[in-house]
Amino acid sequence: MRSIWKGSIAFGLVNVPVKVYTATEDHDIKFHQVHGKDGGRIKYDRKCSVCGESVQFADIDKAYESPDGDRVVLTDDDFAKLPAAEKHEIPVLEFVPTDQIDPILYDKSYFLEPDSASPKAYVLLRETLDDTERTALVHFTLRQKTRLAALRVRDDVLVIQTLLWPDEVRAAEFGSLDDAPKPRPQELKMASTLVESMSSDFDPTEFTDDYQIDLRKMLEETIENGGEKVVHAERDDSDDSGEDAEVVDLVAALQRSVEAAGRNTKTSGNTSAATEKAPAKKAAAKKAPAKKAPAKKAPAKKAAAKKADQKSA
Repeated sequence: MRSIWKGSIAFGLVNVPVKVYTATEDHDIKFHQVHGKDGGRIKYDRKCSVCGESVQFADIDKAYESPDGDRVVLTDDDFAKLPAAEKHEIPVLEFVPTDQIDPILYDKSYFLEPDSASPKAYVLLRETLDDTERTALVHFTLRQKTRLAALRVRDDVLVIQTLLWPDEVRAAEFGSLDDAPKPRPQELKMASTLVESMSSDFDPTEFTDDYQIDLRKMLEETIENGGEKVVHAERDDSDDSGEDAEVVDLVAALQRSVEAAGRNTKTSGNTSAATEKAPAKKAAAKKAPAKKAPAKKAPAKKAAAKKADQKSA
């Protein structure tokens, strides 16, 4: 694996240098879009609706339209003025009982590796989280987008999982449940018996993605047997007027990374300075015992949620 970010965790007065790695990957088979008539690849061409010309990625700016139809165009310089510029420090905001974080808030996961000659500070934080059965709430800024995140331990490795902001989770309001009849005691007893008969410890390795396995097998057999569905054609690099539709997001992500790397030539200051800059604080921190307590956690301020993602696809 190749690290995508380097920085440090600000844990009180302790500084923990880390490297960040993407923890998950998509194993789905990827397809190209082709013209059904002749098999030609479908290209993505960014055209201006005013002049009709193709526009290079570097010449594209971001525009916001208000509900009233007012449009505001922002350039790279405008985004650079925002306080959510790339930081190389992960400030710990507070420690909360792990079971108070609703799993629906979890988004993307990243592994953290020690990035110093001695991993003592890393191990200290890891053991502290284990012993206290707490999860650290942190601010994690990646590609100029600051997110609230959970810092926890998984298999002796520190893991950061970005969290959705509370207003990004839709309210589940279904009128059909308002007058739903309650199950009878006998029905509950029978259902509980069924649950017990099907109960087991969770082992993710026991489950497989049968669809992808069968799809890969079908593709391999089709290639082996040949036929009209298999086209053996030389790669045509003569047409550079467009890009494959599927790789546009990847190209944009690489472009963002290059631009971000050029802007960030300084690392953050000491831990105390980072702590002062951390915008999120809970209105009233409630430390409940780790006993299935209902989540009453007041959300962090949403200031960072309104930080624009400079180059999100």
